[in-house]
Amino acid sequence: MWSFKTIIRKPILNRMFFRHNSHKNLCLIAIVYFFLVCLTSLPSLPPHFTLSQTAKVDEETHLAMDPCSGRLIYIHDLPSKFNQDLLTDCKNLNKQVDFCPLLKNCGFGPVMNDAGDFMSGGSWHATSQFTASVIFHNRMKQYDCLTNDSSLASAIYAPFYPGLEMRRFMKREWFDNSVRDAMGQDFVKWLRGRPEWGVMLGWNHFFVSGRITWDLRRRTNPFGKWGTKLLDLPESRNITVLAIESSPYGTNDFAIPYPTHFHPSSDSEVVEWQDRVRRENRRYLFAFTGAPRSGTIRDKIITECTNSSRCKLLTCVGNDMCDRPDNVIKMFMESDFCLQPTGDSYTRRSTFDSILAGCIPVFFHPGSAYVQYLWHFPQNYRKYSVFIPMDVIKNASATVEGVLSQIPEEHVTALKEEVIGLIPKIIYAKKKLEKFEDAFDITIKHVLERIEGARRLIQEGKDLHDEFPEASSWKYYLTGKLEKHEWDSFF
Repeated sequence: MWSFKTIIRKPILNRMFFRHNSHKNLCLIAIVYFFLVCLTSLPSLPPHFTLSQTAKVDEETHLAMDPCSGRLIYIHDLPSKFNQDLLTDCKNLNKQVDFCPLLKNCGFGPVMNDAGDFMSGGSWHATSQFTASVIFHNRMKQYDCLTNDSSLASAIYAPFYPGLEMRRFMKREWFDNSVRDAMGQDFVKWLRGRPEWGVMLGWNHFFVSGRITWDLRRRTNPFGKWGTKLLDLPESRNITVLAIESSPYGTNDFAIPYPTHFHPSSDSEVVEWQDRVRRENRRYLFAFTGAPRSGTIRDKIITECTNSSRCKLLTCVGNDMCDRPDNVIKMFMESDFCLQPTGDSYTRRSTFDSILAGCIPVFFHPGSAYVQYLWHFPQNYRKYSVFIPMDVIKNASATVEGVLSQIPEEHVTALKEEVIGLIPKIIYAKKKLEKFEDAFDITIKHVLERIEGARRLIQEGKDLHDEFPEASSWKYYLTGKLEKHEWDSFF
């Protein structure tokens, strides 16, 4: 074994060498000697530490410092019929309503500078609840970890607007199902033909539906037989689908917040708004805005609210009052609690309007929020809301006012502060904020985590569809368990 001392002792520099190269060799000796002294003075590495391990540590340090490590996303360049053509042909999206203005400003809709003192500054818009796919696509274009090399991507985003596309065929009597389903089938066929699909058979893909899940689940829709069957297609079952309402019985669709009307560009705007709603003098105990639904809990709520001086009511029948965001937000800002009963489906955009106004949401069915927005709301629903089982109101065991009036004032204050803290998490900002994570940021983070989890299971040779029964997906995602739950009767 050669050592530094052995090398120094070796008589490699003989007299012949010195005679012919004396000047050059003296310089060489000095350089070699200086180099060897420096090496011998360095602290020794542990005996188990090799140069290859040093390189490995450098690589891991580099990955840890890389802000895009595990976050790279590739955006599919879909044929324009799946997105841009729908925007261009916006007049034909809805025969009754001109949808074009609602698609302006990257899906945020028209600016509302003339709708009251708090809606000035260009951050408030008349935003449709059905433009999430457009809003999301435009935020994805600003995402800080995009890649043009799909082989490097942790996730693949497909910017399809199925919620807009299906608007053309909402009325069942106008079109047969083959017409309704054609675009969705073309979409999954296109994906299936791409090399990115074969990497994980679609498990690394995601898209935003822009509608409640039932609008794209005609075959399994418990509420009616409208819409398309996009989410019932075999390929769709592998894709992570982001919907404004998810199915409690689906394993691959996840609820994201309905778009609200507030789309700030800075952290300061968020803080200013939070301070504004925190200071509001709330004159009413509770409020409700919405239309009646025959034979539902809504009728009970409207009747009670009409007869109570402590309730503020805004009915959405025969007027356009509910179509004015300023009317709804102002009313919620005057109330401590905002009632959120089920309607055409489990969820309501009103839930997010109430949070934006600092009004504590009151739910009557766990499917309205608690098993839905798991990525954006606290798991402990008692921290930010009140739950009154709908049967309690239906059978007149209690009244809404009776339950809410018994909540101690200090608890109301704590609930309200938690709700105000949720505001950044449920809004879609115009660009990435510095301090706060908005609904887009939180969604992307969880999508990447879900896809990475699927990647690990595939590497372990597991069948992802057999992880747990699909009918119990709400329970598994909520608790991580499949045992009996107090909400079983609701589902």
